Amino acid sequence: MLNKNERYILTLIFIFTSFLLALDIYEDVQEGSSLSHVYKESLIMVLGLSGLLVLWIKFILTRKVNKEHQVNIIQLQTDLDHYKGETKSLSQGLGEKINEQLDEWKFTKSETDVALLLLKGLSLKEISDVRDTSEKTIKQHCSNLYQKSNLKGRQELSAFFLEDILVLK
Repeated sequence: MLNKNERYILTLIFIFTSFLLALDIYEDVQEGSSLSHVYKESLIMVLGLSGLLVLWIKFILTRKVNKEHQVNIIQLQTDLDHYKGETKSLSQGLGEKINEQLDEWKFTKSETDVALLLLKGLSLKEISDVRDTSEKTIKQHCSNLYQKSNLKGRQELSAFFLEDILVLK
């Protein structure tokens, strides 16, 4: 979309071109040019002014839609802030309970970090990138934490923490 200055420059170009065409048409009529020539130039001028009109109509409509989108964005941000406020204490409580459980399982610091990244949904490759270690090391941490927790894998780890908070309707 054109910015404000570009619109004004384009408008001036259209107007100036139309003015020059109007002068040319006037001179053509004074000099006795054929009517078909005058009509062609008049048509060119009308098309140029029509283009200018379309440009401004599109600008006005786009500006109206943008204002509506801005209102929607503000409402969504307000809703999101409200939601975050409502869920902040819940997520803090859940985070504390998860950490307590990981401590109860006697995970090392590395195993705890890996477990939390697994719960966030990161792949083993992503975890190895985040932790700046090999994927083999991450697999070993996973094996250790599954053994200590007596769980069979990532799905059971996630389910362990989510099954009591997810309610089926």
